[in-house]
Amino acid sequence: MFVVVQVDRVTRMLQRVAVVGAGAAGLCAARHVLARPGFAPPVVFELSGNVGGTWCYEERVGSYPNGRPVLSSMYRDLRTNLPKEVMMFPDFPFEPQLSSFLPHQEVQRYLERYCDNFGIRPHIRFNSAVENITPVTMTTDSEGRKLTWEVTSADSSGCLRTEAFDAVFICSGHYSDPHIPQIPGIQNFKGKVLHSHSYRCPEPFSGQTVVVLGAKASGLDISIELVKTGAKVILCHRYAPLAVPLPAGIQESSSVVAVDENGSIRLQDGSQCRADVLMFCTGYNFSYPFLDSARLGLEIQDHVVSPLYRYILPPAFPSLFFIGICKIICPFPNFNCQVQFALAVLDGSVTLPPREQMEEEVQREQQTKLGRGVQQNHLLKMDQDQWEYCDALADAAGFPPLPPVVRSLYEEVWQQRRVHPENYRGLNYRMVSATQWERIN
Repeated sequence: MFVVVQVDRVTRMLQRVAVVGAGAAGLCAARHVLARPGFAPPVVFELSGNVGGTWCYEERVGSYPNGRPVLSSMYRDLRTNLPKEVMMFPDFPFEPQLSSFLPHQEVQRYLERYCDNFGIRPHIRFNSAVENITPVTMTTDSEGRKLTWEVTSADSSGCLRTEAFDAVFICSGHYSDPHIPQIPGIQNFKGKVLHSHSYRCPEPFSGQTVVVLGAKASGLDISIELVKTGAKVILCHRYAPLAVPLPAGIQESSSVVAVDENGSIRLQDGSQCRADVLMFCTGYNFSYPFLDSARLGLEIQDHVVSPLYRYILPPAFPSLFFIGICKIICPFPNFNCQVQFALAVLDGSVTLPPREQMEEEVQREQQTKLGRGVQQNHLLKMDQDQWEYCDALADAAGFPPLPPVVRSLYEEVWQQRRVHPENYRGLNYRMVSATQWERIN
């Protein structure tokens, strides 16, 4: 159950932490657990044979020969839409000679370097599937009643193993379970239907008409890739017309409402179109099949997990931590803040309010967002709220806040992306100080 060490004749219990996933969030969690006094080395459960999570590119789609699903949604030519200067973990910069906007292979190499630099790899159990995570209340001689977590995992041979931990970090990401909205009559469509999760490269779509559903980051990027290789794209979404200039070959249109019996696609504005391919760029679901959400007092929907205090922990079980579920954020710095706050909760540096108070705070914040016009399924989108949020975590847990230059450059790139969606990645930046950046080309 516990690892016991003797320090100056005083016996201390080191807290055991399980980490689910060895992507960026899981590696960050493991890195800080290893560095923090009072904790045993973590056990990191990784379903695949590699670190990196969604950044680990996989050519195949669907499932592996062993039946496990391909989790990565990375496509072949993806480049980051944030510069490395703001993407990096604050304590581990990218290699300085790299351009600001990186191909996914460089981010994968960065995560491998991070893993090895902080000695994380020996603590990862590769090809290990977490089957079940259950809270268990135990009685101890010295502490009375104590909550622990039973984690059952299966190795590559299917052999099951159950272990006890004091805390669990859920770092399994949310870019692997495709969200496909229901479209009446979709069975009538004569062409190919796929989600961007299964998109790898544009060449197979050359000469075809592709209806792309969704005009956020992946929808726009994939549409631009497709037209460059000779496809015609009808970019369908439910928002106001995009303010960005679109390249020739992309026709912006209203959202898809149905597929008629003859296979034609009916749009919100009443018009119809025909296509060879229907591609959903409609995001992903939160999926935690190893958790009993009802027992944990959580409501896990397609796009929302609630209630989570500080977007991290369920008030009823404050030793279970969800890292990295917020959206529209600067991800690696966000993970870094969340992990350090969570560990401060575990070691007592942060004292949490009573359960009822935490639940009320979550409810109040959600109502404030809804009152501002935020849709229910967008409650985990942070955008401009992310900076105050990260500052609040740092202030509560006593670690250095993100330097203001991160926000400044993030917002500059966001603006550049709106104005130059095709070529903003050609720009390069350099951090000058904690408050200043400069363009270097």
